[in-house]
Amino acid sequence: NMVLPTDADSWAVYNTVRNQQPDPINLPPVGAANGVIDIVPNTAQTVPGGTVTRTFALHPALTAVRDLFNAGRMGVVANVGPLIVPTTLNDWNNRSVPLPSKLFSHNDQQSTWQAFAPEGAKSGWGGRMGDLLAAQNGNSLFTCISTSGNAVFLSGRSVLQYQVGNGGAIRVNAASGSSLFGSSSAPGVLRSILTGDRAQLFEKEYAATVKRSMDAEALLRTSMLPAGATGVANPPAYMNPQGQSVTNGLATQLQTVLRIIGANAALGMKRQVFFVSMGGFDTHDAQNNTHRDLYGRVGHAVKYLDDTLAAMPGGLGDLRNRVTLFTGSDFGRTFTSNGDGTDHGWGAHHLVWGGAVKGKDIYGRFPQLGLNQPDAVGGGSFLPSLSVDQYGATLAQWFGVTGTALDDIFPNLRNFAVRDLGFMNPA
Repeated sequence: NMVLPTDADSWAVYNTVRNQQPDPINLPPVGAANGVIDIVPNTAQTVPGGTVTRTFALHPALTAVRDLFNAGRMGVVANVGPLIVPTTLNDWNNRSVPLPSKLFSHNDQQSTWQAFAPEGAKSGWGGRMGDLLAAQNGNSLFTCISTSGNAVFLSGRSVLQYQVGNGGAIRVNAASGSSLFGSSSAPGVLRSILTGDRAQLFEKEYAATVKRSMDAEALLRTSMLPAGATGVANPPAYMNPQGQSVTNGLATQLQTVLRIIGANAALGMKRQVFFVSMGGFDTHDAQNNTHRDLYGRVGHAVKYLDDTLAAMPGGLGDLRNRVTLFTGSDFGRTFTSNGDGTDHGWGAHHLVWGGAVKGKDIYGRFPQLGLNQPDAVGGGSFLPSLSVDQYGATLAQWFGVTGTALDDIFPNLRNFAVRDLGFMNPA
């Protein structure tokens, strides 16, 4: 329901399949109350096997995304998913080509999207990009940063992911403050105990890790731009579908990212990869109500990112050409309904935003809706037409990765003829 084809034939199929009583999950058409909102890509697409020009729309909660699309800073990449080799419906039915492991499993497909292997993978493609480019940075520890806990996407073979909270670096308060239990000397004593040299190897490594963490926290804390009126503006309140003014956690994560980006000169950083996330998209039920809120939060957060990067404080100015945001997920959803929701799918459509994005377009062939189509496997799950390797490699080339390094980071890329999907301008 994020991006939909609205040409007559596609819309008729959509309404037939998703308008199942007593709990329909189809959305109203363009122009209706709470209806989908039309977008006009620069490049026309036709219905597969025909000559009818396709038309498209976004979920009604994505008005901010529509505005960024029309401004040329947002693009859609259609039907992306994990693939090892190009795969047709016949290949799928006959199991005649290698397929990704453990399809339709949440944890395994999250890992596959991030690392091209199911749960248990050791390094992800964000981290492997960091391995190649960390030498350009004054402090390699801040090359790959997550605001959302542990993410294999940011784990490199040598680069370590650095985790921060919404307020910035995570502090060992007892050993970093000015007083502990009423004593001004106790914090320093505790720090010496935690970080002092040890003879036993495990103790030695633990102490070194704690020291590195405390030193990094102090450096990042003093370098980050402040939040609020004196630094990176706080996100405006998000108005949820119930009319309540609430905090949007995704926007708050992006504010932390922006505060760190603002410290790049002080930290000597040239290339960084960040990971932010939000959950809730496993819509086995209550899909329409859930999507209304989740897509509203996505649009609100991306608009905040665009507005803030357009005029960064501290004399940094407009940084939108230097930052790219892209979406990823474990999988899309089935076209069929299971009541008032959907089941686990495969291919999905994704958003790419930034000043370097060739926006106002849909990249890749948009699948034909239906249950007996060349793009559909069980339950109307989309068989991906573009691989995560191709999607990631397009972003990596903008980021500065070239040549055979692409094949090292993206292990299946060599199996696909197209290595650049064309949605990024050169850096």
